[in-house]
Amino acid sequence: MSDFTLNASVRNDLGKGASRRLRRANLQVPAIVYGGEQAPQPVSVEKSAFYKAIESESFFSSVINLVIDGKSEQVVVRDLQRHPYKPLVTHADFLRVDATHEITINVPLHVVGEEKSKGIKDEGGELHVLSNEIQISCLPKDLPDFLEVDIADVELGTTLHLSDLKVPAGVTLVDLTHGEDHDNAILSITKPKVRGGGEEGEAAEGEEGEDQGE
Repeated sequence: MSDFTLNASVRNDLGKGASRRLRRANLQVPAIVYGGEQAPQPVSVEKSAFYKAIESESFFSSVINLVIDGKSEQVVVRDLQRHPYKPLVTHADFLRVDATHEITINVPLHVVGEEKSKGIKDEGGELHVLSNEIQISCLPKDLPDFLEVDIADVELGTTLHLSDLKVPAGVTLVDLTHGEDHDNAILSITKPKVRGGGEEGEAAEGEEGEDQGE
């Protein structure tokens, strides 16, 4: 679990106009903190540290230390609203977490061993990643930055499913709790599709033309 700390302040000037003014000042990002037994709290997050943090993939699967006017809260990112065409975050949603309660969150899936994979290197197959994120449930202390699947020994024609993943202690794959029918495929190595063109394609086209001429 990565260590991220962001500074924020309580936001009392609310509404769309207030949020626009905050963004135009270009120093803070409007956000809200909700969940737990406390009421939702609008806040403004220090922009430079926030933008640096969101460059890291692990930020989105980490427990974040959000310091609001000097008081620390443990949160995770629930949603980011982005400008439709500018590289700007217009609003952030943070969910409070409790060390004694499990959280449900999506974490990235990292595929390793591709350069050594039997199915790819030795048998000429193509890798198809079917899921880039996996939904998990765990206590905050057990939250991994990502899950990893090693395909070094995976052969051509193989499809791996959620049940093939090795997960850390204390981590549950949410879909598998719904039964075997939810053991979704996460990746496969298949034989490359034959694409038209080249000498073989031209020869085939020539033969078709001769047949039609007859």
